[in-house]
Amino acid sequence: MREKWSSRSAFILAAIGSAVGLGNAWRFPGLAAKYGGGAFLFVYLIAMLVIGIPLLMMEISVARYTRQGAPGSMRAMNRKMEPVGWIAVSNGIGISIYYAAVFAWVILMFIMSYKFAGMTGNTEAASSLWADTIKTTGTTTGFTIVSWPVVGCLVVAWILCYVCIKNGTTSVGKVVKFTVSLPVICLVIMAVRGVMMPGAMSGLAKLFIPDWNALADSNLWVDAIGQVFYSLSTSMAIMFAYGSFLNKESNIVIDTIIISFSDMFVSILAGIVMFTTMAGVGMLDNMSASGIATAFIIYPQAIVQISNSGIFNMIFAFIFYFCLITLAIDSLFSIIEGISTALSDKFHLNKKATTLTICILEGILSLIYVTGAGLAVLDIVDYFINSYTLLITGILEMIVAGWFFKTTKILDELNRNTKKFKMPSWWFIPSIKVISPVALAGLFVWNLVNLIKSGGIYGAVDGYSLKANIIFGWVLIALILCSGIIIKIIVKIKSKSGYKEDERTWDELKEQEVS
Repeated sequence: MREKWSSRSAFILAAIGSAVGLGNAWRFPGLAAKYGGGAFLFVYLIAMLVIGIPLLMMEISVARYTRQGAPGSMRAMNRKMEPVGWIAVSNGIGISIYYAAVFAWVILMFIMSYKFAGMTGNTEAASSLWADTIKTTGTTTGFTIVSWPVVGCLVVAWILCYVCIKNGTTSVGKVVKFTVSLPVICLVIMAVRGVMMPGAMSGLAKLFIPDWNALADSNLWVDAIGQVFYSLSTSMAIMFAYGSFLNKESNIVIDTIIISFSDMFVSILAGIVMFTTMAGVGMLDNMSASGIATAFIIYPQAIVQISNSGIFNMIFAFIFYFCLITLAIDSLFSIIEGISTALSDKFHLNKKATTLTICILEGILSLIYVTGAGLAVLDIVDYFINSYTLLITGILEMIVAGWFFKTTKILDELNRNTKKFKMPSWWFIPSIKVISPVALAGLFVWNLVNLIKSGGIYGAVDGYSLKANIIFGWVLIALILCSGIIIKIIVKIKSKSGYKEDERTWDELKEQEVS
């Protein structure tokens, strides 16, 4: 019998936990600062309504009907489209391996927050604390482990991840009650402190008062759409997995709206924290859309200037990095859950054993990110997955749902339990069939244009060699896009020993009662 969520709130909290991650805490405020504050929020809201919500609804509703992860859900809509689901799973594999390293860095900074007590006013020491500890070369040279404390934090990150999901929806449902509420509490505490700082109002003004001239900047629209797309955790198999554990009576329309706007609320709350704090210490113009720079270099400079009390600054640092820990943990384990669900569904594997195996194997692979070259490798891998394979996956998912399947069937499934508010066809169908794929294709083309402008393949990620871009970028893309072929080869080999593949499509599947 397939596992299920213990309650509606467990699913909603788990989905919010997956959607709300480190990007909400650092990338969203950075983009808002870059693009005229309120103007960016305005475009972000439009993108959420037109693209984000329909896309999220599609993934969850299809998975609820099929009781399958991403590959099975894609196959159900069209038998030949299962590889699209495996691309989504492969995205999750690539992202989770480096996300664990970032999580380890957050744990490291949390542990080292006591050092801020002796750094009052010393912005140089604060900004170099992280880099000096991880001992990065800043280049793709030096593939040896140079900081064992970081390795220890990485091991802790993977152990925490496994403990949270070892029992599937049962353990996830218990964990998310804390990992979703705690970061909100932390952000509220930091927001209150931020608003009390001198100059905080100028920070709030920059965040909320629109600079409408910024709307003429095409980059604003591209980045706002991208932030919505990445933030909701679509196209990496997570929401298919979570949707497949839903009761057939669940109200997906209302739940998805709650999830989407909770994600937006936390982003804005994080923006208030960042803008007021940076304004209060005179660093409002130093904000960066780069998450790594913001969390580990720029914000530490602000922390040591918050007050003249080293103890107070230290406590503030502990709260900040604890907040990031709680944001990171459920994002990481949700990705692993998406991978584990897809593999266990396909090959009829024990879910708990599959999850443990994934954590061990990915944990070994993630060691590359704690070498001297780790930061540079992460920079390249992050660029290629976010700029290309995630977008390709989103485009393909929408094409399958909109053009290789009757979209009205998805809409009927979506609205099955909705009485007071139904998702209207004029909102859902145009988004799935036209608006979302066109918008994501525009993002993809935009990234290619920027790639060509920067010098083509050699300049894919500035400052790194052609060899590094090929190995950690283009080869990675090839492996992700060919993942469906790899699975087919495995299926062919296993079929010789009696394995039978589930090839049922939407109309052939019978809804399974959830006891």
